[in-house]
Amino acid sequence: MPQTHALSGMRIAALVDDRFEQVELTGPKQAFEAAGAKVDIVSRLPRLQGLHHTELGDHFARDVDLALAQPETYDALLLPGGVVNADSLRLVPEAQRFVRAMAEHNKPIAVICHGGWLLISAGLVRNRTLTSWPSLQDDFRNAGAHWKDQEVVVDGNWVSSRKPADIPAFAAAALGVFARARQQRAA
Repeated sequence: MPQTHALSGMRIAALVDDRFEQVELTGPKQAFEAAGAKVDIVSRLPRLQGLHHTELGDHFARDVDLALAQPETYDALLLPGGVVNADSLRLVPEAQRFVRAMAEHNKPIAVICHGGWLLISAGLVRNRTLTSWPSLQDDFRNAGAHWKDQEVVVDGNWVSSRKPADIPAFAAAALGVFARARQQRAA
């Protein structure tokens, strides 16, 4: 695991819609903040509810309205999963534009579980190697991606993972990728 302040000064956007898989936001967010980053919840909705798989979780307030979010102000992107969240978010044109801008500026992207649906709908996965919740493998392959059933997959500055049980490895890999991106920008 990178040193405690490896992400000091970094600003990370956590892009979600309602009914996201709560631990897929809170677990990585806690790890990134412990490493010194500021993580903003970016959403089109002012109030959100997390899920614990199918059970209702906690309520969250967005930090930044998606309509006002500026990709250039962020150093990295976190895309939590959850079927409901990912299925609705992938259809939001502003969300697609936001992830495209992050990818076009070569900013790191960390995606877990169903969060990859947004990347597919934004047309960003062709020739990328990723993992996800297993039921998305056909979606990834049909969009031209290389899908692997692994705990964590790192492809350049993208980190992907399958499910909540993978969060410790996912967060550690994302911390490493984010820290390297920060060092490269500073150089």
